[in-house]
Amino acid sequence: MNSNPAEEYVSYFRPEIDAMSGYTPGEQPKVAGLLKLNTNESPYPPSPGVREAFGSFDVARLRLYPDPMAQELREYIGGMFGLPADCVITGNGSDDILNIAIRCFCDSERPAACLDPSYSLYPTLCGLQGTECIRIPLAEDFSLPVDLPARAARANLLLIARPNAPTGNSCSRTILAEICRNFQGIVLIDEAYADFASDNCADFVSRFPNVIVCRTFSKSRNLAGLRFGFALAHPKIIEGLMKMKDSYNVSMLTQVLALASLKDPAYFADCVAKIRLAREMLTLGLYDLGFRAVESETNFLFASPPDGDGRRFFEELRKRNILVRYFPGPVTGKWVRITVGTTESVSRVFLAAREIYREFGQEVYSLDSGRLVP
Repeated sequence: MNSNPAEEYVSYFRPEIDAMSGYTPGEQPKVAGLLKLNTNESPYPPSPGVREAFGSFDVARLRLYPDPMAQELREYIGGMFGLPADCVITGNGSDDILNIAIRCFCDSERPAACLDPSYSLYPTLCGLQGTECIRIPLAEDFSLPVDLPARAARANLLLIARPNAPTGNSCSRTILAEICRNFQGIVLIDEAYADFASDNCADFVSRFPNVIVCRTFSKSRNLAGLRFGFALAHPKIIEGLMKMKDSYNVSMLTQVLALASLKDPAYFADCVAKIRLAREMLTLGLYDLGFRAVESETNFLFASPPDGDGRRFFEELRKRNILVRYFPGPVTGKWVRITVGTTESVSRVFLAAREIYREFGQEVYSLDSGRLVP
């Protein structure tokens, strides 16, 4: 037998899998002193209630299977939105919910549609399912294109991130409601960042029988490592989604800690308020250095440096041990996505940007005791 088995390998994968590059998650480097602002993680720890629930958890229970329906969580989440438990499904992060939805509503005859740029996992999940993903370019200012309904007409599932990633902006509830009312398929509104926004579309579930609203605990709940998400929809939609989920897709420990987080609303609100303040500081500071930035409703800022060279800014920040996210491409390549952290991390970004682009700036600002001062 040949000592190198790879030379004898013949692929057994579906052609779609061989042809895919797969989803590229944000880099997770292990570098001492690195300021990691590339994956939109919260700078704050989980709530004290989560810590307490974790400390008191009886590990002997882990010999048992978790509740496959996560019923207690579903009842609690439903109550938060004035909905019964049968309007809620839980998942291993919101990515699990997205995967379930695409597997339920899409195949070779039923395409999905999404905006571009938007969450890059959408086309990957479509590729895994062997379904076409119709990518609809945003307008030049990253708003919804006026021809969205016509371009998405062939799709059975329309994926809309609101607020959008990586741009950070949101779209009008009125316009989105009109789309939901007229679209002849499922509209999944991905609200991963909704807790940082001025409004949300959770109530659309009660208004439109074809709408799914998806949320995650990875951002505003400070629990990216826990992997928990949920979706709201008409009971008949939830019933169908339940058929597709893994038997035990939410672990016992995850169910306990997710519930503890929900029961600590004051801590949640405080963390969100701090991030919104830091977001405003980051936006104003970069404006003063000559940057362009999309008005953000998220915990990150999509910003373009004065010279319009996103890659250069990404690389210069990395030299200074600051990691942000860069998306190559004719549109996104002019920008970087910067996670909003603490006021201290915002100050560090300011100092680096001022050093790199001092010649473009006018009145340069820095942070002092939580305020922007000359």
